Amino acid sequence: MKIKDKVENYILNKSNKLKINSNDICKGDVFLALKGNNCHGNKYINQSLKKGAKYCVTNKKIQNKKNLDKIYYVKDTVIFLKGLAIKKRNSFKGKVIGITGSAGKTTLKTSLSFFMKKKYNVSFSHKSYNNFLGVMLSILNMDLKSNFAIFELGTNNFGEISNLVQYVKPSITIITNIQPTHLENFKTKKNIAIEKSDIFNPKYNCNIDSIILSNDTKEEKKLVKIAKKYKVKNIIKVGDEKINNSYINKITNCKNYYLYELMINKKKYLIKTKIFEKHRIRNLLFCMSLFDKYKINKKILLNNIEKLKPVEGRGSLIKKKLGKIKINFIDETYNANPSTMKQSIIYLNSIKLIDYNKILILGNMNELGKESMKYHLEIIKFVENYKFDLVILCGKLLELAICKIKKPKNNFIILKNEDDLLKYLKRHLHKNAILLAKCSNNTIVNKFGRKFLN
Repeated sequence: MKIKDKVENYILNKSNKLKINSNDICKGDVFLALKGNNCHGNKYINQSLKKGAKYCVTNKKIQNKKNLDKIYYVKDTVIFLKGLAIKKRNSFKGKVIGITGSAGKTTLKTSLSFFMKKKYNVSFSHKSYNNFLGVMLSILNMDLKSNFAIFELGTNNFGEISNLVQYVKPSITIITNIQPTHLENFKTKKNIAIEKSDIFNPKYNCNIDSIILSNDTKEEKKLVKIAKKYKVKNIIKVGDEKINNSYINKITNCKNYYLYELMINKKKYLIKTKIFEKHRIRNLLFCMSLFDKYKINKKILLNNIEKLKPVEGRGSLIKKKLGKIKINFIDETYNANPSTMKQSIIYLNSIKLIDYNKILILGNMNELGKESMKYHLEIIKFVENYKFDLVILCGKLLELAICKIKKPKNNFIILKNEDDLLKYLKRHLHKNAILLAKCSNNTIVNKFGRKFLN
């Protein structure tokens, strides 16, 4: 058998074998050598083989003639990935779920897979694998024996969803929300909605049967209209209003917990949480709506809610000590937009912990285009609706925004970099504290989060 057939058959019939990082290689994996910003992945082929890689795939000829029986040379890596992904997707007989939205894709995918794995064999994309490369890897790492496969589809420019969905071909799609993200390219939330709608456009997704989508903002309501125009068979709406199929009917603040009354397709369900977590309960509405659609017993979900842990960088709680000071660090440093910033501010405000200071750490929000300054000022004004023991700002836009507030109620300080932030906390924290850090990726606060946790 030729090396081409060996490698392709191996990837098609195995699961979770294709890796792009040589550090992740385990025995029996396939290393895909890609061209990076600094070097080509060929540099790590020998390392991967020593770690037990069964095969390596590359588009660049190598000088070393050893192990040629394990190296598959392709002329074009993209063409290789596309062709093989189409073959594997066409071989999959389970149900495919596609998730998109401005925020919450990874959290929803992780939640769904967590609950569904209690009963089914589930394949799902790892990390935030939602761009072209990530989706191709997710398809090729799929287990063909799975009952369900769950994929994220991301976009930061026009035409990306229509491209990705043609490979994923989900029968049920979920749109978590439409929020102000990637506005440098999209300009308006209306354009974001139009781009996201391609996930259920039968022109690109011939398998579309059902859609579960948020139905609160005018842009989200536009999506409902588009879905009706495309004659999507089942449109399941999630929102705050009682006209929706799924909604939070009532929230009761009890002595030691919050009680949520959820309505799913006219049936009532009760959930308790120790802290106010409306945005996380909203995530559960999507999960329960999908369970309802597929007639999966919701007790599987309800009995395991407390075991579900937040995704790293998206609300995970880490307990640490700085000297003798106890720190509860809520890590929201993966990404941010104005809507998720407000959610995090409300969340920190709602936490009740005696003898702990509440410290809010905010970093810049990226890719907001011409409206960046407006949105950062909006966040500062929103913070002023609440009282925190300290608010730390990092980033030029937030620094400019706070200057526009004449007499702030909160104690704001501005720090220039992640090292200054760490030093400040070590020197000035004299009482146990809850720290919540929220920011976009690759910002000062994002870098601080990584340093603080390490």
